[in-house]
Amino acid sequence: MTQKRKKKIALLCSAVVLIMSLLGGCATFENFEQGFIAKKTEDVVRFGIYQPLSGTDKESAEMEIRGIELAHKLFPQALGKEVELIYADNKSDVFAAEAAAKELVEKRVALVLGSYGNALSLVGSDIFKEAKLPAIAVTCTNPLVTSSEFYFRTCFVDSFQGNAAAKFVKENLAATKAIVMKQTDNDYSAAMSKMFSDKLVALTEDPNAIVNTLEFKKGDTDYSAQLDEILMSGVPIVYLPCTEEEGIAILKQAKEKGVTATFVGTDKWDTDTFLEKGGQAVEGAAFTTLFDAGSSLTEMSTLFLEEYQKEYGIEEKPESAVALGFDAYLLAVNALNNAGTALDGEAIRDQLFKTKEFQGTTGSISLNASGDPIKSVVIEAVENGAFVHKYTAEPTWGQ
Repeated sequence: MTQKRKKKIALLCSAVVLIMSLLGGCATFENFEQGFIAKKTEDVVRFGIYQPLSGTDKESAEMEIRGIELAHKLFPQALGKEVELIYADNKSDVFAAEAAAKELVEKRVALVLGSYGNALSLVGSDIFKEAKLPAIAVTCTNPLVTSSEFYFRTCFVDSFQGNAAAKFVKENLAATKAIVMKQTDNDYSAAMSKMFSDKLVALTEDPNAIVNTLEFKKGDTDYSAQLDEILMSGVPIVYLPCTEEEGIAILKQAKEKGVTATFVGTDKWDTDTFLEKGGQAVEGAAFTTLFDAGSSLTEMSTLFLEEYQKEYGIEEKPESAVALGFDAYLLAVNALNNAGTALDGEAIRDQLFKTKEFQGTTGSISLNASGDPIKSVVIEAVENGAFVHKYTAEPTWGQ
């Protein structure tokens, strides 16, 4: 045997010994792979994208993801390292959501963004809490989502819109009296109505600021009795927290009866369908919304709109969910940079709680003790068949 051949055999044996020693340190190949991934993640920061990438919620979730990915493109680093987005498909299904949440925990992401859908986020809540893994929801408005100390959100809760609507009525419309019209036995409507009523009473210092509270039932098609009451009262404002379909039907009947009061609704009216099907009947109606592409609230808003138009076309109007997804990513980067670590979930959580007056694309954001944002709320109105920015309620109240 030649010296050269002996050398080759020796090198081959050394390689075999090295491989055996590596595999010997791992019970399975999966463990070996995880060890390799863990080493790789020293050079990157991983954000988990917990979203329905398939199923009935896929299309809605795409708007949140679009915002996250645009922010990632513009701000690709945290802690001086590249941010890697790790996707887990919860398939628009609560059973699949549990597996997806656990998958992100196992992949040792630093923080989770999502999910679209209150129920899907709630499924992940206990899993993320047990793992001490912070998560930021984007468009989930159910108060229960942030009941866990590790879950936050970028959109405001439903009832918060009622607060902003009252500020708009008093400060922009200079009205001190209103009627509330709401659906019976509807939690969404009840929460909005209570917040609006309490805030208007506080702002006007008049316990009788709410002249009357009128109710209708789900499925009603005739609102004559309620509209007659409004017409006879002469009250200038009607607060109507309801669906797009109900709003269109009620406003059409109000138009026919000659009701001149201004109807104020919620973000559920922020759709092209509301304009198209409502027609002349919805002219003058106002509503609170999550984001208005026509008004730049901050420097970040301007940057977001410019970059969005470059990416998707000048005629494309970003939906609220896109702007909120953008802000969720920015809050995540900010929290990690302030915590100085991607490995300590409690430290990252604590920094999220400390978020105050963060200048996001949807306005100034401060997170309260529940993980909910105290932030700017935009009010739009229908003028000449289009949505027009009318007012921005700034977060100056004590909440």
